[in-house]
Amino acid sequence: MNRIDRLTAILTQLQSKRVTKAQEIANRFSISLRTVYRDVRALEEAGVPVIGEAGQGYSLVEGYRLPPVMFTQEEAQAFVVAEKIFEKLSDRSSGEHFHSAMLKIKSVLRSSEKDRLDQLSPLVAVFRNRNQLQLKGKDEHLRMILDSLSSKRLLAMNYTTFAEEQTSSRNVECVGLYYAFDQWYLIGWCRLRKDYRTFRLDRINSLKTLDETYDPQAHPTLKEYIDKVRAAENLIQIVLSVPFSFEKYLREQKYNQGFVMEKRLEDRVEMTFMTSHLEGFVRWVMCLADGVRIVSPPEAKSRLKELVEEIRGNLKTD
Repeated sequence: MNRIDRLTAILTQLQSKRVTKAQEIANRFSISLRTVYRDVRALEEAGVPVIGEAGQGYSLVEGYRLPPVMFTQEEAQAFVVAEKIFEKLSDRSSGEHFHSAMLKIKSVLRSSEKDRLDQLSPLVAVFRNRNQLQLKGKDEHLRMILDSLSSKRLLAMNYTTFAEEQTSSRNVECVGLYYAFDQWYLIGWCRLRKDYRTFRLDRINSLKTLDETYDPQAHPTLKEYIDKVRAAENLIQIVLSVPFSFEKYLREQKYNQGFVMEKRLEDRVEMTFMTSHLEGFVRWVMCLADGVRIVSPPEAKSRLKELVEEIRGNLKTD
C-alpha cells in the first residue's frame, strides 16, 4: 500500500471510532509508531482536524466528516460475502437493519461497482441448518440483547435449559455475546441463580427489556470472563486412535471438540483432546466408532461400550 492510500485509510479509521490509539494504527498497517506519528502530522498539515490526547490516542473534531468513501473492488466484493453470512446467522430484526446499512454503503459505490455486486450476489450462497432466530417470537432477540449491552438495561427472559429441559423466568444483566459451534450465546449475571450463566439464544422462549439499568463495572469484560472460565474448567484428556482414512472426517470438527495435538504413527493418527463434557464427546465419537478407537481414559471407553449396547438393545426391540 502506498502512502497516499495509507493516509486515506488512516483517516477512515480515525472516523470509525471516538478515540483510536497509535498502536492500533501501527498494528493494522504493520508500520512503526514513528511512521504513525509522521502520517498523522501529514494529515494535520493537509487540514484534517486531528486531536492528539497524550496517553489516550487520536480523535477527529466533533462534526468532521469525510466525503463519500470510495471502495476498492476487493472491499466491495467483501460486502457480498458479509451480507450473505449475516442474513443466515442473525435474527430477522438485525438482518433488516444490516440490509438497510448495506443499502447506504452501496449508495456511495460507483456505477461499475454496483453492477459488479449485482452480478456477483446470486453467485454466492451460505448454507446452514435452520436458523431458530428467524422464527416468529425469537426474531428480535439478538437485536434486543445488543440494545441491552449498549444501554445497560436489565433483560427479563423465559428460558429452557438444554440438559434438564427445565423452563424458568430470569432477570439477567448482560456481560457479552458470542457465536460458536453454529449457535449464538449470551453470558450474563442471572439474578435467579445469583451467578454467571451462559444462555443459548435459540433456547430463549421470550425476552423483554426492562427499564431498570445495571452497573457494567460490577462485571468482568467478556474476554476476562471467558479466560477465567477456561482456566477453571475441569478438563478431561481423551486420546483417540484414528486411521488415516478417517482423518478427513475429523479435520474440521476436531477443533470444536477441544483438539490439542496429534502424533502420526505407522498407519494411524493419535489425537489428544481436552474436554469438559465427556458425555458429549463420546456421543460425537459414536458417529465414527467403526474406525476410531478411544485409547484413554477408561471411563470414556466404558461409556462408549454402554452406548453401543443401548443401540444394540434398541435394534433388537425394533
